[in-house]
Amino acid sequence: MQKKIRVGAVSYLNTKPLIYGFEHGMMNDQIELSLDYPSRLAGLMQKNELDIALLPVASISNIANANVFTDYCIASDKKVASVCLFSNVPIEEIQEVYLDYQSRTSVALFRILMRDYWNIRPSLRESDEAYIGKIKGKTAGIIIGDRALIHYSKFPFVYDLAEAWHSHTQLPFVFATWVTNTSLDQLFIQKFNGSNEFGLSKMNEIIVEKPFLPYDLNTYYSENISFRFDLEKRNGMMLFLKMIEKL
Repeated sequence: MQKKIRVGAVSYLNTKPLIYGFEHGMMNDQIELSLDYPSRLAGLMQKNELDIALLPVASISNIANANVFTDYCIASDKKVASVCLFSNVPIEEIQEVYLDYQSRTSVALFRILMRDYWNIRPSLRESDEAYIGKIKGKTAGIIIGDRALIHYSKFPFVYDLAEAWHSHTQLPFVFATWVTNTSLDQLFIQKFNGSNEFGLSKMNEIIVEKPFLPYDLNTYYSENISFRFDLEKRNGMMLFLKMIEKL
């Protein structure tokens, strides 16, 4: 019996279209899917516990023999809504910021924007699972994923990191893309791409299956998240990777 390819992805709403086919039996005889939060996926690949991961782009350079092998990603052309700086005061009054422990890419993006776009220098704090409750007064916080959508209307000041990146660079921002550190044949890649595309064709079904009251998923999937890894997104990703080398 052929050993299955171990595939890791995040469990956020933004990933559902890309893993919908896998979760509904596509390639079930070839892959084994597991879900975790972004910052853990790179560690699992480094320990050879995954063969493919929907990897946060800031972690790609940490993976030996990393290969971006598909036509799909998690990105935003402008406003993403699910990766934001939340605050009770305007950004120029923020004195400290809690950094979301679930995403190194979002933290690196914030550091770039803080330095090069907003020109602010707050103290940066590591976070734990209870950090959102500490966002008060002049203490702000980066929140990502479904938790960001839940809190989107709960703070008077919300600064969208992908929107700020676009204003700064005029390029889309890629948060994650499928990466492998093993050899895959072309038929497997073709089927993998096909499963991704199948999920994108089932947006209405995904929204019905995964109702989410805090934020309109029609808006999220059609306006905030972009899934096709086109040339503009590749250019945005390469620029980001160059920038984080200087952090």
